[in-house]
Amino acid sequence: MSETSTAVRTAPRAADKPETKRPRPWNVVLLDDDQHSYEYVIAMMQRLFGHQKERAFQIAKRVDTQGRAVVLTTHREHAELKVQQIHGFGADPFIASCKGSMSAVLEPADLGGDGDPADPDRP
Repeated sequence: MSETSTAVRTAPRAADKPETKRPRPWNVVLLDDDQHSYEYVIAMMQRLFGHQKERAFQIAKRVDTQGRAVVLTTHREHAELKVQQIHGFGADPFIASCKGSMSAVLEPADLGGDGDPADPDRP
């Protein structure tokens, strides 16, 4: 009779697997400047971010009353693109004296911010 040997493989332990890190989330923060109308902000939020009109209005209201609003939280490269798109959106056609686009900045989402971007009324 022949002998058959069976090798037993063990699954790698969690400690043996390399740890994968998720990218750091970044907030796109729209800044108020008192030179742009609610209509402009709403149109920009709809066109650049695909927000529904009510969500876009809440962002316009927040940036007007609080001076800033988180409009998106995403990975850094996407956030940088969205900041560039805000800066390139152009002047407000509803205000004749408006000279250019609104301003936006990036900030790490894990440092706080001004509330959950999904809930613009939350502090």
